Amino acid sequence: MALELVGKLIKVLPEVSGQSQKGPWSKQEFVLETLDASYPKKVCLTAWGDKVADLKQFATGDTLKATFSAESREYNDRWYTELRAFRIEITEGEGSSAPAPRSASAPAQQARPAQQNQPAAMSFNSAFEEESNDLPF
Repeated sequence: MALELVGKLIKVLPEVSGQSQKGPWSKQEFVLETLDASYPKKVCLTAWGDKVADLKQFATGDTLKATFSAESREYNDRWYTELRAFRIEITEGEGSSAPAPRSASAPAQQARPAQQNQPAAMSFNSAFEEESNDLPF
């Protein structure tokens, strides 16, 4: 299950690394603040492995879109939830602080998702106003 969150990068926490039986690992947590004008929320996500290097190219204040998965696990009758970001990208229109190599290497990839998301921008009620009231069964 993939979830998406768009928000302003407000904090990048220190990188944590270690050694396991499978080899070295690294993770870095970062905090996004949602763009909701009335009640913005702060959400802490985790970048693992090579996504840590991707996170370093963004600056505080950039508007990012993070695609992540949520997972919870139990330890000593307590539940711990992790939001693991597997794709982090700058949103369109905010590319002024993105490094040149990243924006030059993928302009076509950034343009396609924006075109696909345009129909989703219409309001919820307008989608039903245009349809007939016939039931599908």
